[in-house]
Amino acid sequence: MNIRIKFGKYGVMRFVGHLDVMRYFQKAMRRANIDIAYSEGYSPHQIMSFAAPLGVGVTSDGEYFDIEVNTSSSSQEAMEALNKVMVEGISILEYKQLPDTAKTSMSLVAAADYLVCPKPGCRPFAETLLELQEKVHAFYEGQSEICITKQTKKREIQMDLKPLIYQMKASGKDGNPSLFLRVSTGSNDNVKPELVLEAFCHFHGISYDALAFQVHRLEVYAKADEIPVKGEKERKAYEAFLVKQRQSYQKEGKEFPQFLPLGELGWDIK
Repeated sequence: MNIRIKFGKYGVMRFVGHLDVMRYFQKAMRRANIDIAYSEGYSPHQIMSFAAPLGVGVTSDGEYFDIEVNTSSSSQEAMEALNKVMVEGISILEYKQLPDTAKTSMSLVAAADYLVCPKPGCRPFAETLLELQEKVHAFYEGQSEICITKQTKKREIQMDLKPLIYQMKASGKDGNPSLFLRVSTGSNDNVKPELVLEAFCHFHGISYDALAFQVHRLEVYAKADEIPVKGEKERKAYEAFLVKQRQSYQKEGKEFPQFLPLGELGWDIK
C-alpha cells in the first residue's frame, strides 16, 4: 500500500538539513509503530522517498514524502500516532493512500508556492502594500525577460527567469508587505525563490541580504494534466477522470487549474 504524507517544518527545525530529516522520519516510523515496508536484499531499508528537498533555514507548510506500508490504520489514527512522536518544529498534516501504480512524489513535482517576508528589524520591500504591488508589476509584468547569471558547481550560466515564474504578487500578510511566488520546481528547471528575490532587489536598487528575509514554502504541486500513475490501464482510467474534471470545471464556469497539490492525488483511509 502506497502512502503520501504531508508535513510542516518550522521553528528551530528549519536549520536541520534534508538528510537529517530523512533519518529522523525513519526513526519516527518505528516509534509510531507504522507498519512500513522494507526493501529486500542484504541491507534492507525503509521504502521512503521525499518530494522536493527544503533548503536549510526555510520553513514550510507543504512538505511531502511517500512510503510503502504492509498494513495501515485510518489516516486520522496514523496522523495522531505520528504527531505523538514528533519533535517541536515538525507536524504531520496529511496521511493519504495512493493507487498501487502511483508515481513517486519526487517524479511529479512541477511547482511550489513561497511567501517571502523581511525578518523583524530588517528593511522591508516597501513601506506599503500598494508600493510593493507597483514594484512587483514593474519587475514581473514590465519586463519581457528577467535575465540572471546563475553560478553552478562548474560554471556560470545565463538564464531567463521569466518563464519559470508562474505567479508573483504582493501580499499583505500580518500588515507586513511580503512577496508571494509560484515558481518551477523539480528535477528540471528548478528555481529557488532566493534567485527571484535577488533579481527583484537588484532591479529596484534594494540591498540584497539573504539573511534579512524569511522564506516559507506554502505548497508543492504536480501538473494537473500529468498522469500520476504507471500502467496502460491505469493511465487510461486517469485520463478519463481528467476529462470529467475538466467538464465539471467548465460547467461551473471555472478555469481548470494548471497545477494540483501533491496531496490531492490521494485519499483518506477511513
